[in-house]
This record gives sequence, C-alpha cells and structure tokens, in this order.
Amino acid sequence: KGKVFELAHKPDKNGLEYKALSDACAESGLSAVRLLAKCGAIPSSHEFHLQAFLLTHFPRGVGFSGIAPPLPPPELPAGDAPAFSIDDAATTEIDDAFSVIFRPDGSVRVGIHIAAPALGITPGSDLDRVAATRLSTVYMPGDKITMLPEDLIAHYTLAENKDCPALSLYVEVAPDYSIRGLSTQADRVRIAANLRHETLEPLFNEDTIGQDGPDYPFRRELEWLFGFAKKLEAGRGKADQVQRNDFVFKVQDDRVDILTRVRGNPIDKLVSEMMILANSRWGELLAEREVAGVYRAQTGGKVRMTLKPAPHEGLGVAYYAWSTSPLRRYVDLLNQRQILAAARGEPPPHAGNDPMLFAAVRDFELAYDAYAEFQRGMERYWCLRWLIQVDIKEIDATVWRENLIRLDNLPYVAKVIGAPTLTPGDRIRVTVENIDLLDIDLTCRYIGSLVEA
Repeated sequence: KGKVFELAHKPDKNGLEYKALSDACAESGLSAVRLLAKCGAIPSSHEFHLQAFLLTHFPRGVGFSGIAPPLPPPELPAGDAPAFSIDDAATTEIDDAFSVIFRPDGSVRVGIHIAAPALGITPGSDLDRVAATRLSTVYMPGDKITMLPEDLIAHYTLAENKDCPALSLYVEVAPDYSIRGLSTQADRVRIAANLRHETLEPLFNEDTIGQDGPDYPFRRELEWLFGFAKKLEAGRGKADQVQRNDFVFKVQDDRVDILTRVRGNPIDKLVSEMMILANSRWGELLAEREVAGVYRAQTGGKVRMTLKPAPHEGLGVAYYAWSTSPLRRYVDLLNQRQILAAARGEPPPHAGNDPMLFAAVRDFELAYDAYAEFQRGMERYWCLRWLIQVDIKEIDATVWRENLIRLDNLPYVAKVIGAPTLTPGDRIRVTVENIDLLDIDLTCRYIGSLVEA
C-alpha cells in the first residue's frame, strides 16, 4: 500500500512489487492505474494527481528541514508615508504595497514598495539553494507549495501594522500624471493595511469611482492611483483592453466553489500598471548601469527569458525585468539583489557571464512551465469535481474551434461528439457523461443549438 503512488507514477522496474503488478496487469488486461483503482488501492483521486507531481518535482518532500534562519535585515531608513497592499484573502506572500503623498502644488509622490527577502538571503546560503531548487511557489486550487519557508515569509511579507523592509521605487508625478523623476532605495515601510479584493471590490469599482458614496480606507489614494494607472496604460499603447473572466477556486473540506471574477477591473488595472512601471523602470536601471539582470522579453510574438536587455512588445515597454514577486519567484529574488547593488552603486552579486544566472534562467523556465501545467490540470480536475458535486447532466457551452467547446462558467475546454458542423462562437447545449477523475476527462454529447431571442 505504501508504494501505490510510486507504482502508478514512478515505479522501480526491478522491484518485486512492480513485477507482480505487471503480471497482474497482463492477466487482467488492465493498465496499472486501472487495476490499482479497481482493487481500491487509490482511495483519493486528488491525492493520485498530487503525488504524481510531487514524485517528479519534490521527491524529497515539500518541507524545509535543517535550514539556517535568514540574516536579520540591516538598519534601514524609515519611510515617510503609510502604505497599503491589495491582494485576495488567501494571499500570505504579500510582495507589494503602495503609498501616496499629495503635495500642495498638485503633484504626487507614489511609492511602490516590494518585499525585500534579498536583504536576508545571501547568495549561496542554504536558503538561497532551496529557493534556487524550487524556483517558484506552486499554486493549485485550495493549496500551495511555497518557494520559501513560512517563517521567512512571515519575516518579510508586507503584513499590516508592521514596519517591513522593502525595496522601494519612488515616482514623482506631475498634476497631469506625467513622471518627473524616479528614485530607488531600500527602506523600512509602515504597512497600514492589507486590503483584500473581497471587501474592496464592492467599494472600489467602475461604478463608484468619482461618485458620492461611503468613505473607506485609502479611497482618495486608490482613486488617484487608478487615474494614474489609466494614463500609464495609454502611454504603453494598451488603453481600453478587453475585460475577460477569471475563475477563482475555493476548496474546503473536499467541496469546491468556482467563482467568476472580471479581470481588468479597476483593482487589477491599478496593481498591474504599478507592477509594470516598477519592472520596466528597474529593468531600465539595470541596463543603464550595465548590471546583469534577468529580463522578460517579447519580440516577434515570442515571449522568453533573457539576460540581455530587450523590449517587451506585448506590454509596450523597452525593458521588463521581473522584480516584484521575490517571495514567490526566484528570478525576482535574483533581480532584487542586482537592483539593490545598482541603486547603491555597489558591485552586484552576479556578473553578466555568471554561469549561475544562465542556469537559473534555464531551470526557472522549465519549472515555471511545469508548475503552470500542474495548476491547469488541477483546475480541470476540480471542474469535474464541481460537475459531480452539483450533479450536472446538461450544460451550455460556446464553440471554440472545430469540435472543441468551452463550458459555461467553468475554465474547461472539452471535445463535443455527435455535433453537426459548428462555427466558432456558436452556442450549444451538451450532455455531461463519463466523468473520469483519474484521466481528468469527460464526454460531452451534442443536444442542440441555443437560439437567442
């Protein structure tokens, strides 16, 4: 029993158990997974998929053992304005926060504050090696595997009512939203509030901005930042982006709720534009001072990681260096070290020809893609669990292309069988049959077309 998941996913083919299982499969005509399932050896389909991922990417387990604690951050100057973050309720790795100072002449100073674990994780330390091995936090509905230990995250996360070490980009903004100047420094910032999407969205949205209504914490700052964000978006040539739906999975006690959330609302636009501003300007700082960095570039439609400064055409910026999620992505932690050195005029930890940087970029891209594929797979799994949970027999869908459809209110693409020739965008109704939680698959059979009045 203790070797079931190994036998299903990563067997020792010289082991006695594997040979016995192979003989049983040959005799029964079933695959190893189907035979194990038929014998009742896979009591949890969720654990079956999770263990497949862990055996490949975390063969030694997900815990942190024998890791020396981080160095305490150095003495830092105190920030001069209270800051606030904006995240969903489940976020514990709070990487970014904002502060705003309004001046009598109508100008504004914006602070973009990023958690600064680079101040306590030295290159080559045990913590650095762990982060370089994991490379990113792994997300899945209802759970996550953090890149860094929880005690370090607690030490550096931008938690409210704390003075937190931060790498800060200060932006001087004229009354017309034009940028007059920028400066970067490490400081200690007072986090006055962790604002959460769930409570902020009903108050701060397209219908309430600039209108009379109830006051709420940081209302003036939020509404001004939204105006600034729209100006930044237009400056990149990306104004009036089409909004689309995101899906939020909430899993508790083996029950799943799948909620729809509009992506591109004022909260998202505000946060994303501040992050693009910081990542692009810090990329520019590294390039101008000839300090090595890891850039996210897009030319000719292809997105890639590179150690050479290059534009990101999709975002409309000349440079883009991931730097704003150092608690969750290793390349951001690397870039933070380089930015700190550039801002202070100190020799950077990594030279441009450092083999470690090349290895980090290669390993990060492989890990990031694998983690994203696992997350998508588990989201599909929980979509099937939801269909079972609410006992869906029929569902509406939109034709995506050829015989592929998108199910309504779910991030799930499926094949449809028994349908006539369909055109992308057609609305149809299908039956839901043969849900298979081990293969993460189902059968959708065409019922008929939906004709809108």
